[in-house]
Amino acid sequence: MTALDTTADAPADTAVPSVPSEPTVRLRTAEEYRAGLRDGRKVVYQGRYIDDVSTFPEFDTAIEHSAHAYRIAQDEPELAVAHDDRGAYSAFYRVPRSPEDLVARGRLIESVCRRGAGTIVLKEVGSDAVFGILRAAQGQGRVNAEAYWRHVVDHDVALAVAQSDVKGDRSKGPAGQADPDLYVRVVAEDAESITVRGAKVHTSFSANADELVVIPTRAMNPGDEAYAVAFAIPVDTPGVTLYVSPYLDAPRNGFEHPISSRHKMLESLTVFDDVRVPKSRVFLHGDVEAAGRIALAFVDYHRFTAVNYKLPLLDALVGAASLVAEANGISRAAHVRAKMTELITYAETVRGFADLSALRAVEGEGGVWLPDPLSTNMAKYHFAHGFHEAARTVIDLAGGLVATGPGGADWANPEVRAVLEKYFVGAVPAEERLRAIHLVGDLTSGAWGGYQSVLATHAEGSLEAERMQILRSFDWSRPRAYAQELIDLGARA
Repeated sequence: MTALDTTADAPADTAVPSVPSEPTVRLRTAEEYRAGLRDGRKVVYQGRYIDDVSTFPEFDTAIEHSAHAYRIAQDEPELAVAHDDRGAYSAFYRVPRSPEDLVARGRLIESVCRRGAGTIVLKEVGSDAVFGILRAAQGQGRVNAEAYWRHVVDHDVALAVAQSDVKGDRSKGPAGQADPDLYVRVVAEDAESITVRGAKVHTSFSANADELVVIPTRAMNPGDEAYAVAFAIPVDTPGVTLYVSPYLDAPRNGFEHPISSRHKMLESLTVFDDVRVPKSRVFLHGDVEAAGRIALAFVDYHRFTAVNYKLPLLDALVGAASLVAEANGISRAAHVRAKMTELITYAETVRGFADLSALRAVEGEGGVWLPDPLSTNMAKYHFAHGFHEAARTVIDLAGGLVATGPGGADWANPEVRAVLEKYFVGAVPAEERLRAIHLVGDLTSGAWGGYQSVLATHAEGSLEAERMQILRSFDWSRPRAYAQELIDLGARA
């Protein structure tokens, strides 16, 4: 890809993509969601192009994982279906207008992510971005955002969010990079469209979503106007190529991998090679001050999503610790009880902050309510800060068989299984013990556990980003006023 000046003309033979005008289907089924992925999108996986992601075997686990976002509407309509004057629609896209709406959203996210083994499923992140844009976009960008929200609601659209630019030299801003394509930028404009070029990374669900919502990764400065851009396009838009990570691609069985054999997310490097975007789909164009507002507005919702989707993962850690301690016959030991108390305290503190963030919700621009940023970031910080220690504790309780235990093929062989049943018996039968140990391994030390470890450190913002937001969000007036009151009382004594 050749780096061109931002004033370069877009290719003359590239047509402006049109917005699909499908019939309104406000609640799709899981089968309809999968069928909608057959659109000729350009996807590269392990060096080869994939013709149809919906039938590609290596993507099937990820698509089934994401389909829970559609199945929950049929299974739990009281939680997952909202209503307006046009009828029923997905509650993931219900704009929060009160603290009660955010409480309900937190419960929905926790429920769908319990189906997803403590990992986001699909609609959560995309709706976070739409809410953030509705709050932070201005002028025509806000008008476009409202129309886009209506499109998403009316067609039950699955959204992926492309926010993290590849960044290049982190000591330099967008306009200071040696290669100008290391942040997504506008390279041309005409009456109907803008043309963008560059790349985003860590784009979850891109290969198995319907559309991409692209937003800034950071605040911008004067000189960065070309990089201050936000928009939404179908994944199959010409010029978009998804380079999907092969992480977690190995064949797995349910004995050794009770979670990762059934759950997976697709992540991509998302490249925009002279992609033309209709102006009706543009929410930000050239306003460097608004770029930071949109980036942070997304974060306000995305970290709220994070702390709620982590709750089933924390329950799994606490539950696995209890089961494996019982299987090993150590559950009554004093040091084990102390460890279990620490795990409970860790998990329930995150849950408490998650609940508090909704109860303390504040009204944002346009009547769109947002979770309390202080409580949300405290929840996320506490989760991230404590996750690795919690995983270490659960591994400690499980023992070395987490790494050296037998595999699924061993257990499937009746002759070998008889030996395993004899020598791996604990306070419970060998199968019960080994399955509990393998659950611990999948959660903490295998590829899935490693994935969760990286997510705890980097997903939804780093520990440092959460510290900064805690400091920024804290209201100093109350403690400072009280401290001054005590000083004044002392002075009068």
